[in-house]
Amino acid sequence: MITQQNLPVLSLKNVGVYYKSNRGVFGKPFWALKDVSFDLYPGETLGIIGRNGVGKSTLLRLMAGIIKPSKGDFINNGYQVSLLSLNLGFIYYLTGRENAILSGMFMGLRKAEIQAKMDAIIEFAELGNFFDQPIATYSSGMLARLGFSVAFQVDPEVLLIDEVFGVGDAEFRQKSTQLMQEKIQSQQTIVFVSHQDSLIRQLCHRVVWIEDGVSKAEGHAAQVLREYHHSLHLSSISAKGTPI
Repeated sequence: MITQQNLPVLSLKNVGVYYKSNRGVFGKPFWALKDVSFDLYPGETLGIIGRNGVGKSTLLRLMAGIIKPSKGDFINNGYQVSLLSLNLGFIYYLTGRENAILSGMFMGLRKAEIQAKMDAIIEFAELGNFFDQPIATYSSGMLARLGFSVAFQVDPEVLLIDEVFGVGDAEFRQKSTQLMQEKIQSQQTIVFVSHQDSLIRQLCHRVVWIEDGVSKAEGHAAQVLREYHHSLHLSSISAKGTPI
C-alpha cells in the first residue's frame, strides 16, 4: 500500500541533460547528465557525491526546476523546491540591503517575506554600516556572509544545498556550518552535495554517487563512500602507471 510517507517527493528515471554546442550545426551536444535514476523521500537527507565536472550542479538545477531533462522522466509530486545558492542575482552597484531583496526573490521568496526577515539577515551577516553600502566595496568574505545570510532564510519543503560550508572568515564558517547542520538534522527534506566525507557520513540517510553523468551507486553512506574512494584509488593507480 502506497502512503504519503513512502510516496517519493521527487523521482528521476533514466534522466539525461545535454547542452548544445556552439560549434555550428555540426557541433555535438554535451551530455552533462546521461542516465540518472533515484527517488527522494519526505524528511530524508540525500547526499550526492562525485568528482568535479560529473554533473552534480546540473542535477541540482534540474531538481530545482531551473532546467528540464533532455531525456527520461523527472517527477515532482507537488513540492516546493529551492536551490540554496550563495550570491544568487547579486548586482555590484546595489547595496547589501537591495541585493538581499533581489537574491531572496530569485530563490523564491516574496519581497514582503524578505523584508520581514531583514533584521535576521542583518544580524547574521554582521556587516554593520556596510549593509547599506554598494557591495562593490565588500571583501570576498563580506560577500560570502551576505550571501549565506540571505540563503539561510529560504525555508522551502525541499532544500537543495550545493557545498556552501566553509564561507567567510573562521568565526563565520563555524557559525554558518553549525546552522546548516541544524537545518539538515531537522525533518526537512534535503539534497546535499559535498566533498566532505565526515559531513556526508554524519548527516545523510542515503548517498547517490554520480560518475560521468551516470548514477553509479546508491545506498548507505558508508558503503557508497567506500566504493567511491576505491574507484578513485584505482583511477590514481591507473594514471600513474600510464606510459608518458
